[in-house]
Amino acid sequence: MAISLQKVEETAPALVSFYKSAGVSLKKHGLKGQRAAVYLVLDYSGSMRDYYKDGTVQALADQVLGLSAHLDDDGIVPVIFFSTDVDAVADIALENHRGRVDAIAAGLGHMGKTSYHLAMDEVIGHYLDSGAQDPALVIFQTDGGPINKVAAERYLCKAARLPIFWQFIGFGNTRSSQFDFLHKLDELPVPAKRPVDNAGFFHAGLDPREVPNAVLYDRLVREFPDWLKAARALGIVR
Repeated sequence: MAISLQKVEETAPALVSFYKSAGVSLKKHGLKGQRAAVYLVLDYSGSMRDYYKDGTVQALADQVLGLSAHLDDDGIVPVIFFSTDVDAVADIALENHRGRVDAIAAGLGHMGKTSYHLAMDEVIGHYLDSGAQDPALVIFQTDGGPINKVAAERYLCKAARLPIFWQFIGFGNTRSSQFDFLHKLDELPVPAKRPVDNAGFFHAGLDPREVPNAVLYDRLVREFPDWLKAARALGIVR
């Protein structure tokens, strides 16, 4: 079952507003009571430096924890940091969320380029190894397109046969052509390329902290119900 408001108040009082706002969005989209394993994938490429410095990435992690508390029962979100390679795999939890992203990032090395498919491979392996019975909702944050677009598309299409939904969120200039590829991934044809539409994308702008909680959560979960329905119809999700 979901983590209660009381437990969030006791263990992570700073996340209560996120928890409440996430609950409203889940109910609005018919997801109240839905179980899911929530993952967070964070871009650690060089162009992300300022977003780590000013707390934007930590803020997203806190928001995702608030959502996860409704969908999962352990209050823990696996986090994958990636750039040219996978830089770190760690957990954030209700009990230790404060400054957790900054603490992990401080132990990482050079901020490289942007390689989606290696991060996707890490998520897929973690999910399969976990033995989870519930589908996965992966919040995949990035500020640009991947260095290997062919591999990223291939991984997304292969992953469409698994109970994993990828919700991409873009940080940065909304007019940047860096996000053309993510728009393309979002619109890959079904069933020509993949059996179900297993990805969504929205742009959070230059300052994602300015996006109201209600808007953020609506965008994070709005395509998840349609995927669940289509994936259940094909037996991808039980």
